[in-house]
Amino acid sequence: MAKRAITYLLSVIAGVAIGGISAMAMAGLLPTDRRTGGDIELNGWFGDFTMGSADADAYFRARIAKHGLLALANSETVYFTRATDDDGNALDEACNYRMSGGSMPARWWSVTLYNSDNFLPDNTDQALSFDATRAGDGEWSAIIASMKPDEENTNWISSKSAGDFDLTLRLYVPNDGVLTDPDGIIQAPSIKLLNCVEDRS
Repeated sequence: MAKRAITYLLSVIAGVAIGGISAMAMAGLLPTDRRTGGDIELNGWFGDFTMGSADADAYFRARIAKHGLLALANSETVYFTRATDDDGNALDEACNYRMSGGSMPARWWSVTLYNSDNFLPDNTDQALSFDATRAGDGEWSAIIASMKPDEENTNWISSKSAGDFDLTLRLYVPNDGVLTDPDGIIQAPSIKLLNCVEDRS
């Protein structure tokens, strides 16, 4: 009898532990999970068009609340996040990157860098974002680095004091077709590693 009771108790404890960890993972509450997630993946950028809508489930709402996003309805803004370069390595303050892209299917757009705590890095470079105003028409690129590039007129996003960071792409007032065919409409920016100032291992 005692053996059976212990078996039941251990089963309950295991179920609660597994269920709790699973719920935390789905809600993005685990320490290692900074990406807002989503079932839409474009060249390493992840998004979910239920963000900011009544269709978002409780887990996704918890994930968004953890990331501190004040999500608008998808007719106003769609969001994508990325935490790796083109080779799948985590974005790191110790490395320099070139972000490249083209015109975006939206009235306006921006890419903003966030640190490992999902906040803007604590630096005074005033270069934490890149947007349509600076990109102009057609192809564009920007350097992501902890120090400003020596070359003049180079677009720059500062990763100083960011540690392991991620990027958020926002498309404001997306064009027709973005919500129904994102793969065919959105040219997601690439993130190419240029070099690192110290060993990443």
